[in-house]
Amino acid sequence: MLSFSQTITGTVLDASSNKPLETVAVYFDNTTIGTTTDAEGRFSITYTDAIQSNLVFSYLGFEKVLITDYRVKKDVIIKMKPSAVGLDEVFIDFDDGLTRKQKLSLFKREFLGKSKYGRSCKILNENDIILRYDKRSQILTASSDRPILIKNRALKYELSFDLIDFEATFRYVNIDDKEFVIERVAYAGTSFYKDIENSNKKKAKRAREKVYKGSVQHFMRALYNENLKDEGYQIYYKSFRVNEWDFFKIKVAENPAFKEVSLSKKVSILHNKRDQSAIEIYVNSILLDVYGNYSAIKGVYFSGAMGSQRIGDTLPLDYNLDEN
Repeated sequence: MLSFSQTITGTVLDASSNKPLETVAVYFDNTTIGTTTDAEGRFSITYTDAIQSNLVFSYLGFEKVLITDYRVKKDVIIKMKPSAVGLDEVFIDFDDGLTRKQKLSLFKREFLGKSKYGRSCKILNENDIILRYDKRSQILTASSDRPILIKNRALKYELSFDLIDFEATFRYVNIDDKEFVIERVAYAGTSFYKDIENSNKKKAKRAREKVYKGSVQHFMRALYNENLKDEGYQIYYKSFRVNEWDFFKIKVAENPAFKEVSLSKKVSILHNKRDQSAIEIYVNSILLDVYGNYSAIKGVYFSGAMGSQRIGDTLPLDYNLDEN
């Protein structure tokens, strides 16, 4: 597929003083494409038509800015507002039934994941994370004024994750026995990936390809290309293997860069006759592009192998674009 490069330039200013802001992080969410502003607040960033995610402006002490309509802009002026001082610090030592060590352990398990890729991750600034546990609702929440810095040693990425929301609800808790059974996890934020310097590129490529196959991203790309079988996927309904196109309906959207996808029933997904997942779509349809980006994220629910994937199992949205 031929991708056309475009460049957006601009200046980032302090909204209260109109002075330029230096070293503001400018990046496309969940990609490896990013830069920082210079001493005059200027930036320049190039992207292709494959990129569909928000353009993010992030700077400590200021409210984050997201731009969605960057394709119709050439040179922009971004004015960032100072963020309000939070009160989270007063809750750091609040007695909510769990020690900070217990809360941090649970957070890392449910945020980074329990796979070998999740276990290979190390959070470099754990002290910046504010954790609270509600004993009555059995809900763990997390927040941070600074991006969470993660080193994924297995996939050879350094990830900056600007956490917007994290909530883990437990179905069963026995503090004495240290037993916490998760019911559901939801988190949101913006992220930027960088390759770990001086890492073994061949080893990184093998690990990334392994985690990619059978992932949500891989499945969505195969769905767009209508080649689920070729990519090793089988679809089941009520324990019976079915023709996937009897359940998934795909048509070209008004914008030809996307396809409109609908799913009539909850179905199970088997990848390479080994990894089992399930998918439900709670909206009438979603928009999907060839790179696996899809709209109405909250309307799509994965369970099983794909549903258990966490930050440690993810790749940037621009992964492998040159081969698509």
